[in-house]
Amino acid sequence: MLKKVLLASIAVFILWSALDFVIHGMILGATYASTAQLWRPQAEMKTWLLYLVTFIAAFTFVGIYGWLIASKGTGTALRYGLLFGLGTGISMGYGTYAFMPIPYMLALVWFLGSLVEYVAGALLAGVIIRE
Repeated sequence: MLKKVLLASIAVFILWSALDFVIHGMILGATYASTAQLWRPQAEMKTWLLYLVTFIAAFTFVGIYGWLIASKGTGTALRYGLLFGLGTGISMGYGTYAFMPIPYMLALVWFLGSLVEYVAGALLAGVIIRE
């Protein structure tokens, strides 16, 4: 099972990194530029740390599915991704919006982007880790 969890973690990491590029680079790029006072300057960003955090999150996410969910399948993976994405996305998007002066569009896209990423990641993990 460890090999499947590691393989699925790498696949989910790659998927999430690609989706992050689309969501944060292409869709939200202009929004981030208009709120530059809230973020580190590009030269001070710790990209290596972001990739490390993303891999650890992918491994943890896949590990929960692989080791703790007994009934594996597409339906289970979809429900897992929806629930995890809802919980994570709502706290990331709207939780941040509640205390930080970010535009509403940023909160909405963080929420929806998280939901999409977790559903896609769960489905990918479900395909790789089969019963």
